[in-house]
Amino acid sequence: MDGRDLKEFIEKVKNGTIGIDEAVARLRDLPYEDIGFAKIDHHRALRKGFPEVIYAAGKKEEEIVKIIGRMLEKEENILVTKLTDDKARIIKKSFSQGEYFPNSKVFTLEVRQEEKRGKGTILVITAGTSDIPVAEEAAITARFMGNEVETLFDVGVSGIHRILANRDALMEASVIVVAAGMEGALPSIVGGLVDKPVIAVPTSTGYGASFGGLSALLGMLNSCASGVTVVNIDNGFGAGYAASLINRL
Repeated sequence: MDGRDLKEFIEKVKNGTIGIDEAVARLRDLPYEDIGFAKIDHHRALRKGFPEVIYAAGKKEEEIVKIIGRMLEKEENILVTKLTDDKARIIKKSFSQGEYFPNSKVFTLEVRQEEKRGKGTILVITAGTSDIPVAEEAAITARFMGNEVETLFDVGVSGIHRILANRDALMEASVIVVAAGMEGALPSIVGGLVDKPVIAVPTSTGYGASFGGLSALLGMLNSCASGVTVVNIDNGFGAGYAASLINRL
C-alpha cells in the first residue's frame, strides 16, 4: 500500500464501499505481517514509495513462494534479487506471469503498472562485458521503479576512447550508474566528465589480486572525482534503487 492506495482506501471507507470490519482486517497487517520465518513489511511502499524487495540468497524456494504469495494478496509488485536458476524454475511454476532474467538473477512480477516518477534518464554503464550481470540488476531495478533507463556496456578504461565517444549519452542522463571490476577506475573517469550524480558499483570481476571486488571497491572509495558515491560489491540493486530515489527529486 503506497500513498495513492491509502487515499483510495480512505475514500472507500468514507463513502461506505469498504465496511469498518473489512477496513480493520486490511489494516491489521500494517506495518508488517508475521508469517513465522519472515516478517513482511507491507508498510514499506507507504514509507519508501516502493514495496519490500525479496533477497533470495539463503532462502528456500518454498519460503520465497510464500512471501511472494502474501505480497500479491496485498497487490504489491514483486522484485526478487540474487535468485538462482534452480529456484527460479520452481518459482515460475507458481507464478508463471512473472519474468526471470537469468543473466542478472532477478525475478519481477508486476501486478499493477508502476507510476513513472523519474524526472530524467538513468544511464547504466559497464567497464567490461563481465560486469553486465550486475549492471542489468541495477537497470532492471531502476526501470521497475518507474524510470527511463538506458545502458552503455563495455566502455572501460583499457579503451578509453569508447567512453569519450559517448559524451552525449553522459550529458543527457540525470543519474549515472557505473559498474566496474578489476581496478575500478571507470567511475572516476565518468565523474570527471559530468555534472550529475555518479553511483559506482564495484564488481567481483578480476584476477586474484582483485580480491573478489575489494580492489575495485577501495579504488572507487578513493576516487578523486567529485560527486561519486559507492555501493557494496556486486550490489546492482542498491545502485538502481539509489539512482531511482535521486531521479525522483
